[in-house]
Amino acid sequence: MHRRVYDDSVLVKDYINGKEFALELLVKRHQQRIFSFIYSKVQDKDVAEDVFQDTFIKVIKTLKKGAYNEEGKFLPWVMRISHNLVIDYFRKNNRMPLFNNSDDFDIFSILSDDSLNAERRIIKDQVLSDVRNLIEELPKEQKEVLKMRMYMNMSFNEISENTGVSINTALGRMRYALINLRKVIEENKIILVH
Repeated sequence: MHRRVYDDSVLVKDYINGKEFALELLVKRHQQRIFSFIYSKVQDKDVAEDVFQDTFIKVIKTLKKGAYNEEGKFLPWVMRISHNLVIDYFRKNNRMPLFNNSDDFDIFSILSDDSLNAERRIIKDQVLSDVRNLIEELPKEQKEVLKMRMYMNMSFNEISENTGVSINTALGRMRYALINLRKVIEENKIILVH
């Protein structure tokens, strides 16, 4: 006899209606993906575990308050919570975020804040300007790939076609560009959070 597999939305409703086991099923179903996502950003198992726990504490609080309204989209919602908590971790520790060549997390994501007042917006613009200036100091091949990826939002396949190098070479150049950029930012003591 097959066990019935419930959709996330059904389990969320069950949990809101008092069936505690439903959350356990949701956690088990998604824990590997969410933990891997967090770990890929923080690169530290203990920190990743803390952020993972905090993510589900926030999930529980939101569901208990009845403030969840993303029916059918549970995983993307949880991933957004974990992403925000990762950003909070970097803010609190005043650390540079780690890059993993993906669109969902980059150096500028910790600067995005719609409620910036005028003074903070000027500081933000200055920081962005400083970072752009530092990018100009990178070796030509690295700078080219970084700009295509970050400013032109090109895929590595497109970068490969445009530069005439293999995808692996493009990835390698991006990786070294980010390593060098992080190093230069630390040396120049540019504080990314104000």
